[in-house]
Amino acid sequence: MNKSKAIDNKQITLDKRYLRMAKIWAENSYCIRRQVGALIVKDKMIISDGYNGTPSGFENNCEDENNKTKSYVLHAEANAITKVAKSNNSSENATLYITTSPCVECAKLIIQSGINRVVFSDLYHNIEGVDLLQRAKVIIKHVEI
Repeated sequence: MNKSKAIDNKQITLDKRYLRMAKIWAENSYCIRRQVGALIVKDKMIISDGYNGTPSGFENNCEDENNKTKSYVLHAEANAITKVAKSNNSSENATLYITTSPCVECAKLIIQSGINRVVFSDLYHNIEGVDLLQRAKVIIKHVEI
């Protein structure tokens, strides 16, 4: 096996491992309809994490009485990005691992935060976010786990 292929295989192994960790992190979500987890990794270190849910101090109910997601529920990637913003870490040139592909609003946050690679396991039915990330030259990788 050549060196380039060995590096690719090692990256795929790491990608799957971090995605499994993001899937476990999603279990922290109180949302019923969909639980999403996210990790931001830089230099093989997890610098932030997030899952979908309500803002700090709010009740832990993501859906209303009609089972619709409340408008103020934060997405996992938004939680991870805002969490890293409050730390001493920088998301510049980091990788975001997320269980579901990002929406267009989160894609804008990803671009602005300097994350240059996004790896996800489930493709959301609306792919506008993925399209925007590709337009911004963010590396996108769909890895099923």
